[in-house]
Amino acid sequence: MSQELNVKEAAESPWRPRGWARWRVLTLFAAVLVSLAGLRVITGEAMLTDSGTIRTTLTFAVPIGLAALGGLWAERAGIINIGLEGMMILGTWFGAYFAWSTDNPWIGLLAGVLAGMVGGLLHAVATVTFAVDHIVSGVAINILMLGAMRYLSILVYSDVPGAGAAQSPTTPEFPTLNLPVLPELLRPVEAAGTFLVSDLASLVIGLTTRMSALTLVALLMIPLTYLVLWRTTFGLRLRSVGENPDAAESLGVAVYRLKYVAVVVSGGLAGMGGAFLAMVASNIYQEGQTGGRGYIGLAAMIFGNWRPGGLAMGAGLFGYTDALQLRGGGEAIHALLLLFVAALLAWTLWRSRAALLGRIGSAATVLGALLYAFTAAGPLAAHSGLLYPAAALLLLAGLLLALWSTRDEQTPPLAVVAVGLLAAGALAYWTSSFLLAGAALNTAYVVLTLLGVAAASAAMWKTRKRATAMAALAVGVASLLLFWYFGTDSLPRELATYSPHIATLLVLSLASQSLRPPAGIGQQWRAGRS
Repeated sequence: MSQELNVKEAAESPWRPRGWARWRVLTLFAAVLVSLAGLRVITGEAMLTDSGTIRTTLTFAVPIGLAALGGLWAERAGIINIGLEGMMILGTWFGAYFAWSTDNPWIGLLAGVLAGMVGGLLHAVATVTFAVDHIVSGVAINILMLGAMRYLSILVYSDVPGAGAAQSPTTPEFPTLNLPVLPELLRPVEAAGTFLVSDLASLVIGLTTRMSALTLVALLMIPLTYLVLWRTTFGLRLRSVGENPDAAESLGVAVYRLKYVAVVVSGGLAGMGGAFLAMVASNIYQEGQTGGRGYIGLAAMIFGNWRPGGLAMGAGLFGYTDALQLRGGGEAIHALLLLFVAALLAWTLWRSRAALLGRIGSAATVLGALLYAFTAAGPLAAHSGLLYPAAALLLLAGLLLALWSTRDEQTPPLAVVAVGLLAAGALAYWTSSFLLAGAALNTAYVVLTLLGVAAASAAMWKTRKRATAMAALAVGVASLLLFWYFGTDSLPRELATYSPHIATLLVLSLASQSLRPPAGIGQQWRAGRS
């Protein structure tokens, strides 16, 4: 009997420069900075990148980032820590109380961290030792800590002037760090408004003036976490516990001990985030001060794919949008609609880059976008009557080619219909600027685009071949956002207030396609099963 073996050649992985994975976070940060700088030039919204926005972004991003780091430590060991919110509440109350009673912010920080660690220990006892469901234990801690801290406030602050059941007295401040000379030298550069150069100057000024010492300590937690979890034997063993505790136990790894350590450290980081809120962000403890930041930290950790650099970007995203809305930047948040449009179009073009038509369409779309941007920014405004239609035509033709290049033999018919509807809507919008019946054509554009989005969504239902449908959906949403941007001057105040949550949910939904959580996360593990 003869047997034939069919050996397939291994598919070549796409070429990437050496060290690309190590530097990709910095690359993405640079791309975001360049995008915001270009957006500032086009829209004239200086608040997008000024030094005040940078400082406020740090203030809002740090507690979320610390909560996200806490979630990272716990979930890399296989424990879901929904109780981060309660551990942050512990950090806010005990950090503020001990800072006030001792008049020393560092003692308050230590107390906040230790209180968070106690909350983490409670979660570890419930989930690791007694195998309580991780979600149930975390929610119970959140509810328990909220009530317990109110009871302590009534007990401790009832006779203290300026304090009460819902707040503490004012806490002492941490020392602030200021880099001498350089910020003053860079302020004229920031005020000049030069593309990218002024934005880099604003970034340096924002990071080197009036920075709290605790902010610097918190920022150092990100590389420290990376070094410990990814560059030490201890970190390798801890991550193996989160991937496969049975295999780790068979190799002599102390699974229980590592799970305890991870969850206690997780609570300590969350407690540090709570202490930051009480002593840096506001200099006072207030009931409800965390505002759901523990849950947002979990979202930032998931957005970062359980990696320190990624979660830092997620925390920065929320902090940035929160900073804009707090500073009254409704117009600046309104300008971010253009950035969402660019991101959706870039994703579509990236998906269509393999085919020749896709590359041609990508080139035409980029050329049209650049032409429109330079015309809107001012250098080519004198020829806007000619350049605007030319840019719109290039965009329309390029997107059509890019969408069409994503099709294959199994493309759902509804996806082709969606492409046709979007093309008809774009054509109606383009011609509305040349005809008297502009309002009617704009209405037709909105209706056709909504129908195209609906057709693309329907085409994705229970279908594996979704490339064209997903591209059409992205382009349709981008088109509607663009219409919204040009039809309004600012976002409504109510929508601007919730813009951080909306931005987080949008980015998280886009990132959810490529998530890779630890394999053993959430398991109720018992020793000796292997």
